[in-house]
Amino acid sequence: MTPVPPNNRPLDIVPRFTPEEYDPEQVRRRRAWVEQRLGIALPLVGACAIPTIEMRGNIENAIGAAQVPLGIAGPLLVAGEHARGTYYVPLATTEGALVRSFERGMAMLTRAGGVSVRVFSDENVVCPLFPFDTVEDAHAFARSLPGHFESLRAEAESTTRHGRLLRVEARPAGRSVIALFVFHTGDAQGMNMIVRATERAAQWLVAAGLAPRFQIMSGLASEKRASGYLFGGAKGKKVVAGALVPADVVQTYLRASATEVFDVWRHSVIGHLQAHAAGCNAHLANGLAALFIACGQDVANLANAAVGITEYELTPEGDLFASVTLPSVTVATVGGGTALGTARECLQMMGCAGPGHAAALAEITAATALAGELSMAGAIAAGEFVSAHEAYGRNRPAGPEG
Repeated sequence: MTPVPPNNRPLDIVPRFTPEEYDPEQVRRRRAWVEQRLGIALPLVGACAIPTIEMRGNIENAIGAAQVPLGIAGPLLVAGEHARGTYYVPLATTEGALVRSFERGMAMLTRAGGVSVRVFSDENVVCPLFPFDTVEDAHAFARSLPGHFESLRAEAESTTRHGRLLRVEARPAGRSVIALFVFHTGDAQGMNMIVRATERAAQWLVAAGLAPRFQIMSGLASEKRASGYLFGGAKGKKVVAGALVPADVVQTYLRASATEVFDVWRHSVIGHLQAHAAGCNAHLANGLAALFIACGQDVANLANAAVGITEYELTPEGDLFASVTLPSVTVATVGGGTALGTARECLQMMGCAGPGHAAALAEITAATALAGELSMAGAIAAGEFVSAHEAYGRNRPAGPEG
């Protein structure tokens, strides 16, 4: 058995939240305590369609469930390697006009012949930091890492049936070294899985005398954070979606010319540059958030997933080629909240529930994002952005006059 260094010793943790904690009566009593303590009533929170016993591992101190309006957008014709056909996409949101906007973009793309989508890479990464006393020691450690890959792989993969360690890279930082442990995680988002695997491998490095200690997170991986690092890959699925939209189809659906839509994008690049933004897009976060909530994804991963580049090109014939490049699409079809309550039903709507469907979900996600980008650009180009929100949104509190 590999010895464990004292400064990174795993704890024998007894789960506090046993199955009894999720018994419906226990959840009801906890909710009643909150109601009595705060002097309020929570009937809708308690009207929970999810069996509370199934919440274990997803939430603590359960008192019920939150409800978010769910809409459907489509048809969306997708031509991917994993997702091929016409899809209807569930979107959970409280933002009026969002579903209608995405639906318009989807209908336009379908009329144009569909969206071509490809997954370019599928990886996830954990980046522990190893501090040393001298630059020389850090340099020696970095140079030695490739020679220990098989041992590191064996240690890491001993903790998981699904994660595979693909490679280990070293990044110097002063007299420290950040090591990138890059994994394939199958159909799971897998962050907890690979952090555990990386910890085991890092403990082996310390036990073997190759490093004095480690810190499991360095910040380089950009987990749930926006950064330029994401464009290099290794944080989720790198997906590109593109479509050639004829000029007459652009005009029909967006009520603006292809040139006007292109100019909206061209001018927005200037603003993105001035903002030092990570990426350049209209509102990738909007559709991604709605899809993540609907499908039981880890919504905090929106911070990295919404970093992307939207690009428009005018062809010599006057048509519009539109694309989105999403370097960090962190979606899953197993694990987390994907099998919980309505999330599984939403994944089933797209044929993406369960093992073997994560790549297809990533392709549908990218195609959905492209539809939203086009529709918003069209609304700005046609001068309809404000009026659309006035028509479909709720910009004013409801009152006696509606």
